[in-house]
Amino acid sequence: MQINRQKNFPSNLPVIIEDELFLYPFMITPIFLSDEQNLKALDLAIKDNSPILVVSSKPQNEGMREFEACYNAGVIGSVMRRVPMPDGRVKILFQGSLKGKIIEHLSTNPLIASVDVIDVQRPTNQKIDALLSVLREKVKNLSLLNHFFPPDLLKTIDESVEPVRVCDLISSALRLKKGIAYSFFIEENLESKILKLIDYIIEEIEANKLQKEIKSKVHSKIDKVNKEYFLKEQLKEIQKELGGDSSKEEEILEYKEKLEAKKPFMGEDAYKEIKKQIDRLSRMHPDGSEASMTQGYLDWALDVPFGNLSKKKLSIKDVEAQLNSDHYGLEKPKKRIVEYFGLRELLSLRGLDSKTNNGVILCFVGPPGVGKTSLANSIATALKRELIRVALGGLEDVNELRGHRRTYIGAMPGRIVQGLIEAKSMNPVVVLDEIDKLARSYKGDPTAVLLEILDPEQNSKFRDYYLNFNIDLSKVIFIATANDIGSIPAPLRDRMEFIQLSSYTPQEKFEIAKKYLIPQELKKHGLKPMEVSINKDALNLIIEEYTRESGVRNLRRRIADILRKVGLEILTSEVSKVSVTSKNLKDFLDKKVFEIDAVDKKDQIGIVNGLAWTSVGGDVLKIEVIKIKGKGNLQITGQLGDVMKESAQIAFSLIKTLIDDKSLKIPSNLAQKDDKGKEIAVYNAYDLHIHVPEGATPKDGPSAGITMSTAIASILSNSPVKHDLAMTGEITLSGKVLPIGGLKEKLIAAYKAKIKTALIPRKNYERDLDEIPSEVKDNMQILPVDTISDVLKQALVR
Repeated sequence: MQINRQKNFPSNLPVIIEDELFLYPFMITPIFLSDEQNLKALDLAIKDNSPILVVSSKPQNEGMREFEACYNAGVIGSVMRRVPMPDGRVKILFQGSLKGKIIEHLSTNPLIASVDVIDVQRPTNQKIDALLSVLREKVKNLSLLNHFFPPDLLKTIDESVEPVRVCDLISSALRLKKGIAYSFFIEENLESKILKLIDYIIEEIEANKLQKEIKSKVHSKIDKVNKEYFLKEQLKEIQKELGGDSSKEEEILEYKEKLEAKKPFMGEDAYKEIKKQIDRLSRMHPDGSEASMTQGYLDWALDVPFGNLSKKKLSIKDVEAQLNSDHYGLEKPKKRIVEYFGLRELLSLRGLDSKTNNGVILCFVGPPGVGKTSLANSIATALKRELIRVALGGLEDVNELRGHRRTYIGAMPGRIVQGLIEAKSMNPVVVLDEIDKLARSYKGDPTAVLLEILDPEQNSKFRDYYLNFNIDLSKVIFIATANDIGSIPAPLRDRMEFIQLSSYTPQEKFEIAKKYLIPQELKKHGLKPMEVSINKDALNLIIEEYTRESGVRNLRRRIADILRKVGLEILTSEVSKVSVTSKNLKDFLDKKVFEIDAVDKKDQIGIVNGLAWTSVGGDVLKIEVIKIKGKGNLQITGQLGDVMKESAQIAFSLIKTLIDDKSLKIPSNLAQKDDKGKEIAVYNAYDLHIHVPEGATPKDGPSAGITMSTAIASILSNSPVKHDLAMTGEITLSGKVLPIGGLKEKLIAAYKAKIKTALIPRKNYERDLDEIPSEVKDNMQILPVDTISDVLKQALVR
């Protein structure tokens, strides 16, 4: 197809938008088309046997087929060949002829525009020839620095007499970005075009020179490093020939000296293993990976404090004084700790210290915040020994305790050996925290390792997998802590003696806050005692209404909250003292928790106060029963466990028997008759619904048996239950009241709720009453009960 510059333009031409290439008039280029718009434009050009305009898309609009997404100028040319591809695309061979620009948009589907040619006229002066000479020279200079200009192209540029063609050839070879290429493409002033190209090529020359210089420096540096490496290797070989590497020999000698110094205090197996590894290291190349691992092993093994023991003589007076100094209350736990160390002191005085291996392992059990870890801290302080804490919560990898075998990358000793190294002593106090939260997985069962660690018959020869020799743990004082004894595996429970730490009473919390928490928090917050005062009423209010716990951890947090605001007020208001009272307490603390609701002020039918044990102390639960006309069905709600549901069934059956044998009298006005006039038992005339409030909290256990029985008896006999009375106890079908656990926490909760009378099983009354704080016993009547009849006699208002 012949395209005549003069006759054919301006002309209406189909437009193809190309995303990848920037075309020039002299190019014969394969173009791949896949989108519908371009294919329609191609079909139209072939159908009408007309030229076609190919324009480039703008960089940010690639893939779009709109006039706004492409440049306004491109190449006018013809399609020499069209070939369909297997993947659905169409390949065309496009021959460019002229530069063209879009004058007017005519159609968008397909793209059709009115197109005119861009005709750059050559001025008739010698300046253009001079500029072309400079341009050709710069191109030759650039070609020496990069590979953009092959010899054939340089020859064409040199021989061409058309300045526009020379510029286009150079532009196409430079691989310009679309924006820069387009600015050169549409420039109609030839002189300006050549000057811009010259400037661009000069910049490229400088950039290429800089890149070449950088590459040269990098290669020089690499060559220098290689040279140094080879020289160092040669130096090492020379040193070996002259007598060996002196620095390595010094290191080996240092290891041997450390080993000989510790030899009297370590076992024979430990000495042999460490010596063997030192000998291996002496035969290894110092830069090998094996040498690095062996060196790490020797550092760990020789850091084990063989023979280092605390020199302080054991004294129970010091232990007792320290415990009393650091803790208020906890009389029974402190007494047992003193007994434990008293036995050790007696054995030591009589020269029987080696037999202390037969001693027990203490385990402090109780809710969070009651002072389990704090007691261990006091023991370590009194004995002048280092305290090592090993957190066992969630531990499932045996190797964490026993050590990793040295075949693993990153292997290291177990936590017990690391604790000894950290303490720099073979007899520290080791606290095994949260021993009830051990896990088990495919990595092993940590319980098995703890059995060896805590067994006095075995721990004198505890083998750490990493060290690969026995460690004597018999002189370590192990103390475990736990929240729930039931979660500790039975074999571990057999190794330990449990010391229960129960909930604190409000009075105990008051004394702890006054003597310990407030002074400690004042120091932490940089305040002086004279700058802040918290009066008795405010402190009691914090304990009663702003904390919900059996310990004092949240109480400490609330005191810290107050002191932060006090510190801010002292800084901003320039006051010398801030007083916290019950009236202004709400200015320092935002939210009340209301640990235990006070009891109702009047007797009610079907509502009974029950006492419950929780992981954070005791609680008072109101058990409610209502009756609905029905057929004697029983419904139970409140997210109760199986044991508690069974207690409700037992209670219902028991009350039925009491009604049948007339032990529980039903008022005549509650009598019901069937259709035939025959009297129906009251429990068959109604459906009962038992509910335990706080339905979001799971509850279980048998100790609500007498509470449920009383509630059912109350609703069926229409008898109110005393509002200031609470109870706990398991019930049997024969009506006997069985003992329960957690009595101390339950009675403390009853005391906080202002209960006046508490009913408890007689066996608990006989064996556990001594553990109840006198503050609780003095302000509450605690009555023992043997049967359900005793309970109903005390609870129901007749």
